[in-house]
Amino acid sequence: MRPYDERLDHFLSRAAKVFADQGYHSTTMRDLAAATDMSLAGMYYYVRGKEELLFRIQERCFMRVLAGAESALAGLGDADPSGRLQAFIRHHVTFFAAHMAEMKVLSHEANSLTGERQRKVDAIKRRYVDLLEGLLKDVAPDESAVDRSAATYTLFGMMNWIYNWYDPAGEIDPERLADLIARTFIGGFAEARSTVHGG
Repeated sequence: MRPYDERLDHFLSRAAKVFADQGYHSTTMRDLAAATDMSLAGMYYYVRGKEELLFRIQERCFMRVLAGAESALAGLGDADPSGRLQAFIRHHVTFFAAHMAEMKVLSHEANSLTGERQRKVDAIKRRYVDLLEGLLKDVAPDESAVDRSAATYTLFGMMNWIYNWYDPAGEIDPERLADLIARTFIGGFAEARSTVHGG
């Protein structure tokens, strides 16, 4: 990852909010300059254009959530598979509860990048998906690869949809929401497995 730059970090966060509110394609560099309190020249110091800005937002977000998940799992040692899956879910939900605009941008603008930028983001995303799929394999080693892949995207769907309805300042804090999602998914996944396999 690039060295930390507080001004760049602030710029990317504010730009993500603009893309989330207005949509990537209808946002201009002038809109971004106004919303981020940056001159056009200041923005062009960091990015060469709007697509590079979207790429930097997506790359930064996926790298952070991946690194955070790996760190959370590394701190568990030999925890049981369900505990490791719960830790992944807790990290994902609490991370994106603090980055709701980025979550919306990642969901809505997944196909707005092109060429090498798209390939780079897809490669990071693939590592993150593979990490979750590996955790599900540990939880349900007898599950078919097709069902496990579908379960992976089902869980991401549950977690990522929260940007549509969830208020982190509301009655359910992010940790409680994460635990609720974990209980719902892990319980349902185990129940579905026992039914399918005659358990």
